[in-house]
Amino acid sequence: MRSIWNGAISFGLVSIPIKLVNATENRSISFRQVHVEDGGRIRYRKVCELDGEEVTSAEIGKAYEEADGTMIPITDDDLAALPLPTAKTIEIVSFVAASEIDPMQMDTAYYLSANGVPAAKPYTLLREALKRSDRVAIAKFALRGRERLGMLRVVDEVIVMHGLLWPDEIRRPEGVAPETDVTVRDAELDLADALMNTLGEVDLDSLHDDYREAVEQMIAAKAEGVEEPTPAPKGERGGQVIDLMAALESSVRAAREARGEEEGTQEGASVTELPSREPEKPATPSRAKKAPAKPKEPKSASGSGSSTGKTAAKKAASASKSTAKKTAAKTTAKKTAAKSESASPTKPGRKRAS
Repeated sequence: MRSIWNGAISFGLVSIPIKLVNATENRSISFRQVHVEDGGRIRYRKVCELDGEEVTSAEIGKAYEEADGTMIPITDDDLAALPLPTAKTIEIVSFVAASEIDPMQMDTAYYLSANGVPAAKPYTLLREALKRSDRVAIAKFALRGRERLGMLRVVDEVIVMHGLLWPDEIRRPEGVAPETDVTVRDAELDLADALMNTLGEVDLDSLHDDYREAVEQMIAAKAEGVEEPTPAPKGERGGQVIDLMAALESSVRAAREARGEEEGTQEGASVTELPSREPEKPATPSRAKKAPAKPKEPKSASGSGSSTGKTAAKKAASASKSTAKKTAAKTTAKKTAAKSESASPTKPGRKRAS
């Protein structure tokens, strides 16, 4: 890897010659600006405002612009002559616990490489001292025309320096937090903890840039003259939370299903299903007058309801009608027999009873 800065680490009276190497790289896909009509490249040209002529990089210097527009030229020799011990030295000023460093101060990371064989021994000494103390070194260094703050720590037997923002470069989070008073219940916190436990840990090496891969595939398809089908847009995630408890419970279930787990199989991630609260029904306004209640029918002696009494009454009425019909039929038959007997002639040889 190519070094971007050569200097030394000042560790008390110990000086360690080192090289500064970029520890990170930008993997994002860059695009060129083109003329939409014909695809021609759009380039930026550096032109002097006074004579309108294009100038090369060798002809460009630095200057500080004052409030009235006056330009004060600044040369590299002017910057090199500044009485700064950090111009070519990473000066360690203290050793602190890593927990004392606010992650918001973290900036670009650099590898520090020992520059030459004589630097190997003091480099190893500083590395082992950092490992045994379980602390990080706070240092000051100058890079690209300004003095910066740095943090030195050990990663895989190599000393790494993180550029740190100065404390006054971090803005206060005023007006960012919610201003309304919100109460969080213990049950909601329990579900949030269960969701965190269910999601568990992740191997950072397994994460990758899905967007960059999709752009690369799109570019390859266009280069081959193939138009990839447009995927259906996914439903929006998020929005207004109607029921926080229900959303947390659903999230826990979805996370378990994604991990191929059954309910209650993960230790420390059990969820107690809470009964859903039905919305309260609005009170029905009272009516001005109520209809009088119908009198209840008396129960029969056997203790049956009104329907049983009605059935028994029907059976009794039917039996009375049947008996009356039979009686009428007998009376009619007797009358018919009597008429028939009186109307018939008397047979000879027989005497009528006196």
